[in-house]
Amino acid sequence: MKTLAILLSCALSWALATPIMAQKTLSPAEFEAYVTGKTLYFGQAGKAYGVEQYLKNRKVRWSFLDGNCKDGRWYVETDLICFVYEDNPTPQCWSFELTTKGLKAEYQSKPGVGTLYEVNETSEPMECLGPKIGV
Repeated sequence: MKTLAILLSCALSWALATPIMAQKTLSPAEFEAYVTGKTLYFGQAGKAYGVEQYLKNRKVRWSFLDGNCKDGRWYVETDLICFVYEDNPTPQCWSFELTTKGLKAEYQSKPGVGTLYEVNETSEPMECLGPKIGV
């Protein structure tokens, strides 16, 4: 986990120091082609935010980088990419742009929440801890 934190810190510094030029908003098909089979790390306001693994059939696995993972799925709703997770059935809808540095995600379900930026990409699965068991 320490190596991951260092990697994300370096990637975030690099991403913030380099201008990001938006290319265009991704269509659902373009989004699916871009993310499927990848694990993407996201940052927000210069800090590590979370990681999402994009599986086949629009299934996803999310973590706030704490080892706790949530399974979910994504779907299209009026040109937005919406996510629902096992612990929260309320849709979380985003618009995505492909920039020269990767994805830029704008939260659309609640204005003013913020923007996420892709800071790293891998084909490796996420590290998820097992369920918490104990007294």
